[in-house]
Parts: sequence; C-alpha cells; structure tokens
Amino acid sequence: MSVESSNEKTSGLKNSIPWNSAQLSEEKMQRLDRLASLGLLSAGMAHEIKNGMVAIKTFVDLLAKKNPDAELTEVVGRELQRINAIVTQMLRFAAPKSAQFTTVKTHEVLDHSLQLLQHQVSGKLISLKRDYGAGPDTVRGDDVQLQQVFMNLLLNALEAMGMNGTLTVGTEIVDGENGARLVKIKIQDTGTGIAPENLARMFEPFFTTKKNGTGLGLAISHRIALEHHGTIEVQSEMNKGSTFSILLPAGAP
Repeated sequence: MSVESSNEKTSGLKNSIPWNSAQLSEEKMQRLDRLASLGLLSAGMAHEIKNGMVAIKTFVDLLAKKNPDAELTEVVGRELQRINAIVTQMLRFAAPKSAQFTTVKTHEVLDHSLQLLQHQVSGKLISLKRDYGAGPDTVRGDDVQLQQVFMNLLLNALEAMGMNGTLTVGTEIVDGENGARLVKIKIQDTGTGIAPENLARMFEPFFTTKKNGTGLGLAISHRIALEHHGTIEVQSEMNKGSTFSILLPAGAP
C-alpha cells in the first residue's frame, strides 16, 4: 500500500489526537473518564458472566462424560471457550494490569513480537520489511503492555492481508509540539483497508467489523497508548491497506 504522507490529503482517512495541547489534555481526561465508567460496568458484567459460566461448564462437562458422542457436545464446549475468551478480554479492558514503567527499547519489543508471529507470516508468504530509523529507540513504558499493543496491531495487519502481502514495520524520531521528541512506530499492511465510515470508530470498545471479533483489541491498545502519554493514529485506503502509527514520548538515550 502506498500511504499518503502527512503533506498529502488524508481527510476522512485519519483518526488521531493532536499532541500536547490543552485541548488534548481535556479530551484525554474525558476519554479516560468514560473508559473508567465503562470499565467498571464491564468488570461487573464480566464477573457475573464468569460466575454463571462455572456452573454451566460443570454441567456440560458432566453431560459430555455421559454422552461423549452427542452431536452438540463439541459445539457447546467450543462456544463456552469463545465466551470465556470474550469475557477475559472484557476484564483486561476493565482492569488492566498496573503499568511498570522502565526504559524500553522499542526495536527489541518489536522484534520479539515479530518472532512470535513468524509462523503466521511465513504461512501466508507475507513479505516482512523492517525499517528501523529511530535512534535512539527508547521510551519510558511497560514492555509487556507495549508488546500487547504491537501484537494486536500486527495480528490485525496479518488478518487484513491475503497471501503474498507485504508487512512493513518501521520507527522514526519525530518532533511534537513544544519541542517534544516522539518515537513513532508504524505498522503498515497491504490488506483490504478500512472503510472511511468506520475509521472514526476504530478505537471504540466493542466495535468490530470482524465476524468473530470482540472489538476490544484496538480499544485496549488505545487505552495503553494513552496511559503511556501517547496516542495511536490510523491511515487507510480501501483495497490498498492501512498504516497504524503509535506515538510515544522518547525516553533518555
């Protein structure tokens, strides 16, 4: 995909938050307040669902032992696992693990994430390109949470592409407002792209265009970025691909 540069017209194709301004701070606080309220509601619902599922799973397991060849046994078990996965994601969104900030080398975390996805990359004959231009590449953050963000975006990119696509992972140092130095991490695919009407909703909890998606992966990623004093931007063009960019304050060299 040939993504338009910042100097080209991207009206309607970009969802981003302006960096380091009074308006940004207020918008961030309002968004975090909404997320906190939603988080409390989601946590309550998730715990109640999990409690109910314990009894259901016990009953289904007993039925499976008595009727191992029953036609619906496997289907019900698989659906219970799917529901449990959704509820687990809800809990992660509602009550994320407290961040442990240290100095993180983004290139190392990106390489580790790509290594974990090597099977998917090679299985679809995806061409992987690394373009690490950030020097230094350090940020202050939680490496586990940042890896979660990278993995979410990389998996989305792989899912958006068919065979023989191209996945480009790059970094660079950019200037924010008031002279702030930012590490920009870009994950670019040559997939199906995102419809313009869906771009503004990409980071909304439970919004998804995937058949079996939960709509929480990008919401969790965006929340983590905000808590790292950063943000995520997206540019996309239908049938050409998408580029997700994570902007984080640069750490000490």
